[in-house]
Amino acid sequence: MGDSSIGMARVAVCAVAAVLYVALAGISAQAQTQVQVPGPVARTMLVEPPTPLLPATLGKLRRVTEGDAGDGLGLVVANDKAALSEDGLRRYARSDYTPVVKGAMESGTITVYEFGDVSGAIAAFDYFRRPGISHLDPRFVDQVASDQSGHLWVVFRSGVNVVQEDFDSHGDTLDYLAHELIEHLPKVSGAAAIEPTLPSLLPVRGLDTESLRYALGPAGYREMGGVLPAEMVGFDKSAETVTAKYKGGGVLTLLLYPTPEIAGEHEHAIEALSRQQGSTLSGTVKIRREGTLLLLASGAWQVEEAQKMVDGIHLRNEVTWNKPVPLDYQTEVRKTFSLLVSITIFCCLAFLAAIVLALFLGGGRALVRILQGKPAATEPEFLRIDLSGPAGKHLVGPED
Repeated sequence: MGDSSIGMARVAVCAVAAVLYVALAGISAQAQTQVQVPGPVARTMLVEPPTPLLPATLGKLRRVTEGDAGDGLGLVVANDKAALSEDGLRRYARSDYTPVVKGAMESGTITVYEFGDVSGAIAAFDYFRRPGISHLDPRFVDQVASDQSGHLWVVFRSGVNVVQEDFDSHGDTLDYLAHELIEHLPKVSGAAAIEPTLPSLLPVRGLDTESLRYALGPAGYREMGGVLPAEMVGFDKSAETVTAKYKGGGVLTLLLYPTPEIAGEHEHAIEALSRQQGSTLSGTVKIRREGTLLLLASGAWQVEEAQKMVDGIHLRNEVTWNKPVPLDYQTEVRKTFSLLVSITIFCCLAFLAAIVLALFLGGGRALVRILQGKPAATEPEFLRIDLSGPAGKHLVGPED
């Protein structure tokens, strides 16, 4: 019965080992399935061309030809290339329009510039504006400007688009033409549709709204009459600036930088410039920095008024998170989670197998002893060698 007990124990051990092997194989296969990142799959994708910036018909006007159209700066007027490049121009289109019925309307040329975000479009709109302009109905356009002569020149902005219209004479249908064109223009959402913070920091009281100019680069800033040398502003370090005149002739300039350290460097440079004889900064000059924001009041200010102006503007800290988590990071997190789950499952199965093995071997041995008529639990038996021999027996020598 001893040999049979040992044989049964071996069979039990082999059975448990087989169960563990199957369980571990299943866990390994599951982990590989979860962790393995599928390789690139060849797909056929249909790329839809972008919507044309200019429609074939506009009200009672008809496009003569498709005209100039393209991506980037290839067909833009040479004098405008530098400023529009700074503002992030993406697409451009220009076409001539004539009335469907002769004499119904005036002929003209329409040009559309599409930018990467609203900030670039605002900077470009301010670049195209000219002195002595008037605003049309704001219900249809964000901002519209035209001259006061017999020739109609209009520029307006809608979202990320800036539109120029050049007609022979004034017409009575400009409002609905602008409205219809805006309905056709491409729209954006998300981060690209967020307007810049800097122009909103300008105090409204005494502000000459026609003088407000927002710039993202040296070419546009220089053309719009900034009070500082363009190379001193720091556009190479992602600076942005807004300049505006106030009642009485004072000029307020706001500059925004990526970090307080960069803003501090330019603050010292502007302070040094203000102390130089014959510098571009004239009249009363007051400078103040708040974090990444630099404020400069110059020109025909009263000293107290200039100081009050720069002290009354504060940067509103707004934190947004619109950047998606990288795919690589998501994959690594998924791999780590799958690995930890697999380890936990393996430990649980190993613990369960140990309990089953202990119950099987211990219970099987007790059952065998009961079948042999012995108690289930006994004291351990030890083998010993009795060297004392039978009582009274001793060894005898040859002489005996």
